[in-house]
Amino acid sequence: MYKKILVVIGIVAMIAGDAAAQSVAKKKERKGEFYFSWGYNKEWYTQSDLYISQPGLGNDYVLKAVKASDKPGWDENLLSKAISIPQYNYRIGYIFNKKKGLGFEINFDHTKYIIYDQMVHMEGTYQGQSVNTNKVFARSNTDSINSYYFLNNGANFLLFNFVKRSNLYETRNHKVKVDFLGKAGIGPVIPHVENCFWGVANEPHFQIGGWNVGLEACIRTTFFNSFYLEYCSKIDYARYSGLKINSGTAHQAFGTYEMILNLGYTLPMGRKEN
Repeated sequence: MYKKILVVIGIVAMIAGDAAAQSVAKKKERKGEFYFSWGYNKEWYTQSDLYISQPGLGNDYVLKAVKASDKPGWDENLLSKAISIPQYNYRIGYIFNKKKGLGFEINFDHTKYIIYDQMVHMEGTYQGQSVNTNKVFARSNTDSINSYYFLNNGANFLLFNFVKRSNLYETRNHKVKVDFLGKAGIGPVIPHVENCFWGVANEPHFQIGGWNVGLEACIRTTFFNSFYLEYCSKIDYARYSGLKINSGTAHQAFGTYEMILNLGYTLPMGRKEN
């Protein structure tokens, strides 16, 4: 009988000790979590109307439903290029409430937006004359024809995001976990503007050029509570205005769908929970 009592007492003590250990571990857990990631992206753009105003040249017209493409850079000889040449992105975030999965994030996408080699429809005023016609918009050795429109060193979407994280799966030893992250935000666009309209080129430059809003959905797999691999799908709507071109400005708006792959690192921060 005494042996049975001792066994029961031992089991109860073990359970109590384990519970106490878990309680201590919980007390020592940090409330917040910092993370940083770097990755690359692929884009598809909606067609858009490109508005051109050059009062000194007698131009005030729109190029209707122009088509644009990206320029990934990582699809050819990635390891032989500087990491900032391809279409890259970074995320800097902080989960301020781990229990509820709430956080905020600085979200930057270096995306490239290229318009050339296509037939465009022009409406408005060109060189002081009313126009409603189709023209070739393409790079050419002929000055009066040579035309291109690049946000090639970046259409550059910057967002300040609200983040909600939800756990989908975690191994028993907590070494691998899979989370879903939903993000929504707004911020400025910082394009690098480089263009030439019918032989009249601008001086390439960076500028604050409007604003954008975005929604992003990510699946993140974290290993050993430190390193993670993340796949994201994102939609973005950007409005560009006051973009400086030769003797005038350009403005437009377009939507973007992105696929993003990031490699990141996370670590606990903030005060310890009670």
